[in-house]
Amino acid sequence: QVQLVESGGGLVQAGGSLRLSCAASTRTFDTYTMGWFRQAPGKEREFVAAITWGGASTYYAYYAVSVKGRFTISRDNAKNTVSLQMNSLKPEDTAVYHCAASKFNTNWSAGTMYDSWGQGTQVTVSS
Repeated sequence: QVQLVESGGGLVQAGGSLRLSCAASTRTFDTYTMGWFRQAPGKEREFVAAITWGGASTYYAYYAVSVKGRFTISRDNAKNTVSLQMNSLKPEDTAVYHCAASKFNTNWSAGTMYDSWGQGTQVTVSS
């Protein structure tokens, strides 16, 4: 398993921005699918974004419909980190955000495909 540590959560007003980061402990980070999921109180965990390895230096980014155009996932393989830039935040984005790692590059929106998870970081968006 990969150890994952998130950072960057906090309290922000609606319309504001936050950047989440996740540091991974693996020597083969560049081949992993990295995902972000979130869970709001009383709700099921939901997919937010993922970035998959397409071979060589090619990567593909995928987003949930609810965040597409507002959130951007990126990775820095030299630093073993994946980030989630969140802009135009809404109160409904309030949740605990978890970073996850998967050895597979399919079904990237399914939490069951990920075998390593971070502890999560709280994001609260006030109206």
